[in-house]
Amino acid sequence: MTHKVTLIPGDGIGPEVTFAARRCIEATGVKIEWEEAIAGEEALQKTGELLPEETLESIKRNKVCLKGPITTPIGSGFRSVNVAIRQALDLYACLRPAKSYPGVKSSYKDIDLVVVRENSEDLYAGIEFEEGKTATLEVIAEIEREAGKKIRLGSAVSIKPISRFASERIAVFAFEYAMRFKRRKITVVTKANIMKFTDGLFLNVAREVAKRYAGKIVFEEALVDNMAMQLVQKPHNFDILLLPNLYGDILSDLCAGLVGGLGVAPGANFGDGIAVFEAVHGSAPKYKGMNKVNPTAMILSGALMLRYIQEGKAADKLETAVKEVIAEGKDVTYDLKPAPDDHTAAGTQEMANAIISRIKK
Repeated sequence: MTHKVTLIPGDGIGPEVTFAARRCIEATGVKIEWEEAIAGEEALQKTGELLPEETLESIKRNKVCLKGPITTPIGSGFRSVNVAIRQALDLYACLRPAKSYPGVKSSYKDIDLVVVRENSEDLYAGIEFEEGKTATLEVIAEIEREAGKKIRLGSAVSIKPISRFASERIAVFAFEYAMRFKRRKITVVTKANIMKFTDGLFLNVAREVAKRYAGKIVFEEALVDNMAMQLVQKPHNFDILLLPNLYGDILSDLCAGLVGGLGVAPGANFGDGIAVFEAVHGSAPKYKGMNKVNPTAMILSGALMLRYIQEGKAADKLETAVKEVIAEGKDVTYDLKPAPDDHTAAGTQEMANAIISRIKK
């Protein structure tokens, strides 16, 4: 069977790590017909759009996409293309595993966590009002009238929507994932003691969904600030974390830190019958074209993709090859060496070559 997959190389280091991942995926023997599309800086230069409609149509048509990192400006400029793709395709579930691999530098061992992050709502919905604008002043005045609370003049305002519908479908996703992959426990993480109506709704809906799986999956609750501490102190106490959008983004990076950093952190975004796979890390433009960065996160995202398209044996083969190369410690990038200036460090494509050799053994 041949699978049709949209391939978005991305920008910065995106094309390099995406090319490495593509080669490793192909080495498993799975037949894939890649349909290349563009987004981000390259798309802006060529089409005048950061996210061309043709790219979205390609993903809708093929139902599966492997996407490289895309640059997002900080504090100014355009909003995240990554977020735009998720919103345009209603990719409501973000999955970010954090797993220990022997040979990766970390203060922890045997970590196996999965972050399930709601992708469509919360502060990342992008409902913002800029400081000083007429609409912002009107929103502030309305809030003061309805809530009886003062907001300082000169404030910018963000709206945090959390709905019963979105909370239920992400909770169901988490529990169904736990059942499918034989996970033992789900911990819902909020700040419902303070944000009683938004986070409180997310928590209450998670409790309702948990009752449907009583006796099958252990369910517990935690506050996000306390969870940050507990993940550092006793990460082995946790299995799947279920979180609203913003907390999920933040704590997934913390979980990546437990297993050695974003260089080994894969990710996936799921909607109804559609999925986009991407590394958690950014585009690191200062390393563009240097053949230096670690391709592991992108390659492991490819393994997640293979499992999604029912190529489980190939996914296992790919992940095993990655584990073996990292454990050996020879053909790995500088960040996986004992010292970052190690002259024996492999380049991005050379590490991919080593993984391919293991796959073909």
